Amino acid sequence: MKLYVDLIFLLNFGFDFMLLLSVSVLLKRRASFKRLIFGALVGALTIFCLFVSLTSLQLFLIKLGMSILMVLTTFSYKNMAYVLKNLGYLYMTSIVLGGFLYYLNIQFSYKQDGLVFYYHGLSINFIILVLFSPFILYNYVKQGKELKRTFQYYYRMNVFFENSKFELTGYLDTGNILEDPYFHHPIVIINPGIIPENLISKYIYVPVSTVNHHQVMRCFFVDKIEIEGIGIRNHVLLGISPERIEFDGVDVLLQSKILEG
Repeated sequence: MKLYVDLIFLLNFGFDFMLLLSVSVLLKRRASFKRLIFGALVGALTIFCLFVSLTSLQLFLIKLGMSILMVLTTFSYKNMAYVLKNLGYLYMTSIVLGGFLYYLNIQFSYKQDGLVFYYHGLSINFIILVLFSPFILYNYVKQGKELKRTFQYYYRMNVFFENSKFELTGYLDTGNILEDPYFHHPIVIINPGIIPENLISKYIYVPVSTVNHHQVMRCFFVDKIEIEGIGIRNHVLLGISPERIEFDGVDVLLQSKILEG
């Protein structure tokens, strides 16, 4: 059998890039193009396992380790639940793509070695993979987004403040009904440290009650916030959370009044 290592490397890189991009879109991770490239390069390095004698267990452990490194490179680390969710979606997306490719293999290929289909080298199957894989993942992501939109809680959002733009991930907290007591402006809660303290010149202190105790939250007005699929909202207060929001990579807890306009 003749193997074209350069083509296999590019094929593996392309698959990993599409998988990571799909995960980023589905989970709204805001991974940069550069991070997607680096993550796909990490995944493509697994082709060198073809040239090393490994047991099934060793190969499984290496692939698992590379998968974890891929999601860490692409989406960074926030907490263990965040990493595991990214990893889980990466594997689910891989299973969907692998299932369709297996079906195509049954229909069109003569021989198979993993996800590499060949007949006297890489034949028309290589073209089929390149053409069909983006289409398969596009439809998978489209259906996933439509399903999530039915139960929408996560939102990509931009906060504009002091000529700066902050790209964040928001979560609709149905228990958040905070408003300032005087003008009833809605308050969204943001993780500490996201907005640099030196940019904030004036705070408004708003009393809030939690299950355990009463406290005062530091809040400040922003120029505007832009929520994907909702629109632009003005006259919004950002309240700095006294503790970090350790929830699935979320930066902001939104208030339902904002989504209603």
